[in-house]
Amino acid sequence: MRKENKAVVIEQLKSYLGEYPHFYLADTEGMDAAQTALLRRKANAAGIKVVVVKNTLLRRALADTGDFSQLQSALKKNTMVFFSNVANAPAKLIKDIIKEKKDAAKISLKGAYAETGFYGADQLDALVAIKSKEELIADVVALLQSPIRNVLSALENKDSKGEEAAAE
Repeated sequence: MRKENKAVVIEQLKSYLGEYPHFYLADTEGMDAAQTALLRRKANAAGIKVVVVKNTLLRRALADTGDFSQLQSALKKNTMVFFSNVANAPAKLIKDIIKEKKDAAKISLKGAYAETGFYGADQLDALVAIKSKEELIADVVALLQSPIRNVLSALENKDSKGEEAAAE
């Protein structure tokens, strides 16, 4: 690859790193074209940007963007990067593909940066458990509505008991 092309790829990676707050590194060694196409379709449907990169170019983009030194050791073999606005979306995608393919799955997590923290290859389940902003808002709304529902329910029960007593 020519030096000019490398500079363009590094700039593109840096723009993705600035645009998306979460990214995952996965090893896709051994995936054939059909498996890769399926993975890309599922990622696209989930709003995940998928990029296959050379490790040296990603290493340079990460160094220019911030302190991502904890992920440097993961930059070996084939690397596919999943960029996402939702912290747990790539983890769910990887886990679904592993679950579907069982022993034939050729994808594995190498590392991730999500919710301002670094995660290792063995923390896929922890990444799946991260709640998105929308899920957290829904939980807070449900918690706020719970006491109101209890009060309304108690008032309704009191009114229905009062009506029953009046009817007797």
